[in-house]
Amino acid sequence: MDKFDQKIVSLLTENARLAVASIAREVNLSRSAVSERIKSLEERGVIRGYHARLGNPQPLVRAYFALCYHVRQCEQYAEALRAVPEVKLCYTISGETDMLVYVEAVSMERLDAIRHIIEQTPHIKTVRTHMILGELINTLS
Repeated sequence: MDKFDQKIVSLLTENARLAVASIAREVNLSRSAVSERIKSLEERGVIRGYHARLGNPQPLVRAYFALCYHVRQCEQYAEALRAVPEVKLCYTISGETDMLVYVEAVSMERLDAIRHIIEQTPHIKTVRTHMILGELINTLS
């Protein structure tokens, strides 16, 4: 890669939607020369794609709700939980807890609202909230 290619890559890294004409002005080359260089960079694998860079998303509040209920209606509870977009995982489990629900909310207020929704579900005996404080191992992502 020469200095022109390096400048082109630098400009596209900052703004992948930058027009070829704008890049050409910045590097003092013709539009066709810049287009050929970009195509070459793509073919050589220097540029492997163009991606949207998201701004600072709101930090997520992550928690597990441990549910215990009086009547064993796992599918009905799961169906109700599907209506809550923040519910990401739902498991039936053995032991004292009947169901474990993983939630990602944008705020503590929203997490509290979700808990309230769950508590209002008929036959729910207890809801315990387990806040995620940190992640030590994750082989899934």
